[in-house]
Amino acid sequence: MNDAFWELYAGLEREGPGDRASLDRALGHARVKRDARILDAGCGSGADIEGLLAHAPDGKITAIEKHPPFVERARARFAGDARVEAHVGDMADPGGPYDLIWCSGALYFLGITEGLQIWRKALAPGGTVAFSELVWLTDERDADLETKWQAEYPAMGTIETLRNRITAAGYDILSVDTLADSAWEAYFTPMEARITALRPGAKPDMHAVLDEAEAEISGWRANRHLLGYALAVARAR
Repeated sequence: MNDAFWELYAGLEREGPGDRASLDRALGHARVKRDARILDAGCGSGADIEGLLAHAPDGKITAIEKHPPFVERARARFAGDARVEAHVGDMADPGGPYDLIWCSGALYFLGITEGLQIWRKALAPGGTVAFSELVWLTDERDADLETKWQAEYPAMGTIETLRNRITAAGYDILSVDTLADSAWEAYFTPMEARITALRPGAKPDMHAVLDEAEAEISGWRANRHLLGYALAVARAR
């Protein structure tokens, strides 16, 4: 990813679809304890940490992310809060033990079944995971859209595919919901404002990144009935 890509995201509060309402719903299914030890895996700049703390006010949040500038922003957001530790880290080597592993849209980097198998070793007894994953919402397919996603994310499946991958990794499913449109707009609406701000005087590489971002936004809005994010909560057996 080039510098223009990171510059686009440097001005955003979120790096992917999600919102407090969806987090609250998922953690309600997970029944998180007030003193839970929580891993925010692939935390980005820390958009979900406040919500995680609301469910575990006496707990400890460990937030890991590979992109150092995002980690610095997460640290700045929660500077002075001893409950939050953010550092550069690898989701495939998460440490632990944790009562909950939260991951907003990043588990696909490891593979769903593969990543969940790794995380089982990082969970305390009775521990849960909650994560979002891009899925097909229907058997209906737009040919161009399917070709695009087969190239970009060939492992993308349906909600039933996701359920099968979770159980194959040794988990019992507590819930699988889909993110509401509001969770997508919480990501895309600020991104549109950021695109507008960056357009004047942008160099060719930045224009290309902004064009791609606009295409992503319009593509989802036109096809929201075909694909979206599932939000899954599961407990390790």
